[in-house]
Parts: sequence; C-alpha cells; structure tokens
Amino acid sequence: MENNNQTLPNWFYLPGLSTDPQLQVIGFLVFLVIYMITLTGNCLLLITVRMSPTLHTPMYFFLSNLSFIDICFSSTIVPVILMNTLSSDKSISVGGCVFQMFFALLLGATECVLLAIMAYDRFVAICRPLHYFSIMNMRFRILLALIPWIVGFTNSTIQVHITWKLPFCRTHHVNHFFCEVPAFLKLSCRDPWLNEIAMYTAAVTIVLSCFLLTLVSYVYIISAILKMQSSQRRHTVFSTCGSHITVVTLFYGTIMSIYFQPRAAHSVETDKVVSVLYTVVTPMLNPIIYSIRNKDVKNCIKKIIKKQ
Repeated sequence: MENNNQTLPNWFYLPGLSTDPQLQVIGFLVFLVIYMITLTGNCLLLITVRMSPTLHTPMYFFLSNLSFIDICFSSTIVPVILMNTLSSDKSISVGGCVFQMFFALLLGATECVLLAIMAYDRFVAICRPLHYFSIMNMRFRILLALIPWIVGFTNSTIQVHITWKLPFCRTHHVNHFFCEVPAFLKLSCRDPWLNEIAMYTAAVTIVLSCFLLTLVSYVYIISAILKMQSSQRRHTVFSTCGSHITVVTLFYGTIMSIYFQPRAAHSVETDKVVSVLYTVVTPMLNPIIYSIRNKDVKNCIKKIIKKQ
C-alpha cells in the first residue's frame, strides 16, 4: 500500500491565483492584456534593433537577447494561466508540468546571468570607452550570449531531475498557478533536504553571484560617472544605466525572495504574488523601461513608423 501511495501521479491540479469566479474573469482579462503588451513590446524592440543600423551595437545585441528570453519566459507561463483561469478542468499532465518547470527554470536563470553580462557591457562601455568595440567584438559577444543558456540549461536539468525523483503522495493539488520547484517540495512525503540544498546552492551560485557581479560593475560605473566633468554627459550615462538598474532591481529582488527563503518560511499567497512579478510583470516592463528611457530606441521606432 505504501508503494502505491508513492507512485508518480498522472496529473496535478493547479487552482491558479483565485477560486472566485468574478476574480477569475478579471484575472483572465488582466493577464491577457499583460501578455499582449509583453509580446508587442518585445517584438517591437527586436524588430527595431534589427531594422536600425544605428542600434547594431553590443548593448542592443544583448537587449535583443533579453527580449527574446522575455517572450519565451512569458509564453511558458501566461498561456497556461489563461487556459486554467476560464477552464473547469484545471489539471495539468506530468509531462506538461515537467516541460513548464524545465523552461521556467531555464529562462529564469538565463535572464539572471544575461542581466549581469549586460552590466559588464555597460562597465566596458563607460570605463573602457576607447577599447569598447575591440573588447566587445562579435565573437566575444556570441560567447557571452551563450554562457547564460549553458548555465540555465545545466541548472534546469539538475533541478528538474531531482525534483521529479521525489515521491508525491500528500496531494495532487499544487497551490500555485504554474509548476514551480518550491511549491512541489511541499507535496513530497519525503524530506526534500537534497532538493533544498540544490536549490539554495543554485540560488547562491547563479543569482547571488550575478547580483554581486552587477553590483561591482556599477560601483566602477558610478565612480567613472562622478569623475566626468560634463554634467550633460553624466546625465546621459546615468539615464542609460538607469534602465538596466531598474530591471535588475525588480528581477533579482523577486527571485531572491522566492529562492532564498527556507521552505517553512514560504507563504503560499506571497509566493504567488512574487512569482507573478518576475514571470509575468517583468517581461512586460523590460521593453517599456528600455524604450521609454532610451532616446535612440524611441527615435528609431519613430523612423520605422514613418517609413511604413
């Protein structure tokens, strides 16, 4: 009997963000609008960078990568939320759950590392301006763009493998809106200490190290900016870096609040809200933040619209 209880179920139940029918309709409309804005904003940024020769620089190369990741990240999470919100059948197959968990972890870690690389790019541009294009040559850019995917794939493969080694015998109900590792650790009838160690190790290795790399980069950047004699140049550079700082603060802050907490300290409702921020809201805000605060992008968008 014990062995039967510990067999892997064929499905899991995702109740979503709310069980109130009225809130579900409102939630569906809100998430649909957010998803459309995310796709439109990121696709517009990709097209603008592609069609504008003046934006064929290392910074916009990495920004294009970020937009592609955000499109994939949002598409991994939001369509499932939309289907589950209005559907009476809120179940998800094991295969679908594994797929979603794998790509959510992959894209989350990839974006985390890419943001640190973008900070390094700004460091080279501001602190080593004369050698910027020789350092950030195409070969080095491609290498830097591949590193986040390698890190993300490795982390995701390990996390998903050890998570699905656990016996889930407590319940099939996952009190979340998508298949995320911390929510599944609560379903195991075995102490998931190994999974927690792996999760915190990954969080420290990837998230904290990337955050520290970003922090160190900006210490040098701010130091270089303060030495500039032209107040107009200082304002321009601060404006360029301000977009990245805003994105980094929002993304790293929400990720850390999820993956740095002990399992016992996790609040289900708080986890849901924080997860919405970094999986749904951040991919929508990234192109808006970079476009609104960036005159080059706005000017190129205007030129493309006029041509069309």
